[in-house]
Amino acid sequence: MRTIVHLSDLHFGRVNPLLIDPLIRIVREVEPDLVAISGDLTQRARSYQFQQARSFLDALPKPQIVVPGNHDIPLHNVFARFFEPLTKYRRYITDDLQPAYVDEEVVIVGVNTARSLVFKGGRINQSQVSRLREKFCSFGSRVVKVVVTHHPFDLPEGHDESDLVGRARMAMTGLAECGADLFLAGHLHISHTGHTKRYKIHGHSALVVQAGTATSTRERGEANSFNLLRIAYPAITVERMAWSPLTTSFATSTVEKFKQTVEGWIRLE
Repeated sequence: MRTIVHLSDLHFGRVNPLLIDPLIRIVREVEPDLVAISGDLTQRARSYQFQQARSFLDALPKPQIVVPGNHDIPLHNVFARFFEPLTKYRRYITDDLQPAYVDEEVVIVGVNTARSLVFKGGRINQSQVSRLREKFCSFGSRVVKVVVTHHPFDLPEGHDESDLVGRARMAMTGLAECGADLFLAGHLHISHTGHTKRYKIHGHSALVVQAGTATSTRERGEANSFNLLRIAYPAITVERMAWSPLTTSFATSTVEKFKQTVEGWIRLE
């Protein structure tokens, strides 16, 4: 079994400081095999915000898969936005924009979907999908294949499709051929688990797991939270850990279980 802690939308520069130490403490207690952070480490891509994010990441267990979000690209500095969009991210966080972790049970790859030309939206391109396919297609079906992006491949009910990562259908079609199992994302500050049924790919139904914001004061109507995933093929459990102001700690809010079948991943009642 592999245990993954999935954090997203940290937004250093606009965090609730009361959450930082309890979050670090519980992640350490979990002793995950990997920590995945799906973007928006900062609020406005300023140096001091990246430095705070770096200190936070250094306090968490390793290994880590980290990808940038749209907030990690400068907004007001036009030159930096279009000519040096991820210079500070690369300096303080990582120079690897498609990080990967591989062992005998999982292969997990992060992809940068943040783009300078849009303030909020994101995009995945053919080159990135090709590199994902190189990783995934060499592994059999019993190795669970995981994609980590900031922008989601599916949405909670009521959200506009403009919030989907750009060229999602192209990417999903190509990755389905390699048996992609699980897509981790953030961006909306809303927790969500679902399937890729919107793409109507015969015999393929991957899981989409979206994390809320772990530390930001912009909760969007739900408590700060993160996801705890346990992967033991052919089963995946997604446990949502939500912040409780009364206990000043993170605790289990929901637990959802999924199983791999001939038609893809299905939810267990």
